[in-house]
Amino acid sequence: MVRLGYACINMELQEKRGIQTSRGMIKRTFQQKGITYASQLALQNCKDLIEVVRWNNARGVKVFRVTSCLFPWASEYSIDDLPDIEEISRALATVGFVAAEGGQRLSLHPGPFNILASETERVVDSCITDLKIHQKIMELMKQPENRWAKINIHVGAAKGDRQKALDTWCRNFERLPEGVQKRLTVENDDKENLYSIKHLYDGVFKRTGVAIVADQHHHECGHQDLPWSEALPLAASTWGNVRPTCHLSNSRQLEDPKEAKNAHSDWYYTPFIDCGLEVDVVLEAKMKERALFDYQKKWPAGSAG
Repeated sequence: MVRLGYACINMELQEKRGIQTSRGMIKRTFQQKGITYASQLALQNCKDLIEVVRWNNARGVKVFRVTSCLFPWASEYSIDDLPDIEEISRALATVGFVAAEGGQRLSLHPGPFNILASETERVVDSCITDLKIHQKIMELMKQPENRWAKINIHVGAAKGDRQKALDTWCRNFERLPEGVQKRLTVENDDKENLYSIKHLYDGVFKRTGVAIVADQHHHECGHQDLPWSEALPLAASTWGNVRPTCHLSNSRQLEDPKEAKNAHSDWYYTPFIDCGLEVDVVLEAKMKERALFDYQKKWPAGSAG
C-alpha cells in the first residue's frame, strides 16, 4: 500500500481563511522589530499549523511535510528565548497530538543550503545550527525520535570529487546531536554530477546507517546507474523497521517544453512506481493538496506497480 501526502502549503486554507504557516519578514524588519515580532509571527504560524493538520485528518491525508519557515530568522536566536515560547510549545504539542490522533506522519525538509559535505567551516556550522533548529521543532511536536519523523537533506555539492564529498559528509555527520542523527535522511539528486541512490547507499548508508529517501523524478533526471526497479528497493532497504518515505514530482516540461527537465510541474501526468513496496510518498507538485486529490482521482490505487 502506498500512502500519499503533500508539502508545506494548504492552498484552500490559505486562500479561503488566510491560514498559513510561513509568515516571515525581510532582514531590515527583523533588525527593527527583533525577537518579539519574530515570536509573534512564529506563534501564529504554529497555531495555523494546527488547523492544517486537522484539515488533513478530516480528509484522510496521512503524510504531510511541515514547512521549515515556522520560525522567522530562527538562526539568529534560540527558540527557547522567544517571549511566546510557552504558548508556542503548547501549539506545537497540539500539532503532534492531532497528527497522531489521525495517524498522520509529519516530516521536515531543510533547505538546500544545508551542506554537510562543504569544506567551508562556516557553511557546515550553519548547517548544524539549522538541523538543531529542525530537531527542536520535532521535539516540540512530540514526534518519535527516529526516521518516522524524518529531517531530510541532500548531501550537497560534489565539486568533481564525489568520494571526497561523501567522506566529508560522513565525518561532519558525527558532529550532529544524537537526536538529529536518529531523524536524518538523505535524498538522491536531480543532476548528473551529484548523487544517485546507489551513491548514497555506498557512500552514506553503509558508513552511517542514514536512510535514503528515493525521489522518482530526481532519479529520472540525475545519474543513471540503476533502473528504478532496483534503485527504489535499495533505498527502501535502508529504513529498517520504519516505513520508507519517497518523493514524487513530474517534469515541468510536460506543461511547458521550454522549462528545465528537473523543474516541478503543477499537476501529475505519470504516477509513482512502487515496485510492490509499502511506502509513504510526499507529492511535490506546485498545486499542493489540489494536485494530491487530482492524483487520487487519476490513480485510485495510489501508484503503479
